[in-house]
Amino acid sequence: MKSPCVFLVVAAMMLAGCATQETLVPTGGSRSDGTVQLSYEYGLFQVPQVNMNQATQTAANRCAAWGYSGAQPFGGQINRCEQFNQYGSCIQTMVTVSFQCTGNPSGGN
Repeated sequence: MKSPCVFLVVAAMMLAGCATQETLVPTGGSRSDGTVQLSYEYGLFQVPQVNMNQATQTAANRCAAWGYSGAQPFGGQINRCEQFNQYGSCIQTMVTVSFQCTGNPSGGN
């Protein structure tokens, strides 16, 4: 007879998921409001790992193109299910993080 502990270990490994490195990419924003939205997607069994320093630099680069001097995350994120399976479980999620551009925009436009 197989030990129930072996079954529990295997089940825990399956539920743990797979760590994946995700990169936040620009998906929206407003030059006049000085905001940038960055997003990434992940699947049901993935455990996303995000480098927020890299994300802040990406947002700062977008802000710099608009004449601002930097960017700061607002704090928090929005998670939205992009795809459901036949049982109603979310199998693909999009995460969006908003950033505020900092500094006075140059050029006056």
